[in-house]
Amino acid sequence: VQLQASGGGLVQAGGSLRLSCAASGRTFSRNAMGWFRQAPGKEREFVGAISWSGGSTYYADPVKGRFTISRDYAKNTVYLQMNSLKPEDTAVYYCAVRNSGSYYYTRIVDYDYWGQGTQVTVSS
Repeated sequence: VQLQASGGGLVQAGGSLRLSCAASGRTFSRNAMGWFRQAPGKEREFVGAISWSGGSTYYADPVKGRFTISRDYAKNTVYLQMNSLKPEDTAVYYCAVRNSGSYYYTRIVDYDYWGQGTQVTVSS
């Protein structure tokens, strides 16, 4: 099982990026997936999550209203659309998959597989 995160880069404040997380090795159509981030010198923190059905999403307060998670079952991929980016959004972003459960999950320990991370840098 592998998760490949991509789409990171350097963007000016106010700009947008879309991160992708492609899963391989198995189908994750019935798995909750999440995004986390880790800034330099800080602990990894929850960003957002989506249920296996795609019908439920949940976001951390700092990104609510600016970030959107979606999933493409045909491509076995989850996306994180990030708009109105701020310098404080600068971090390595990780995607994760949970083996079981139909809802969304917000804790690091809830997830079983992790991608390698993609760097997002927002300049002021």
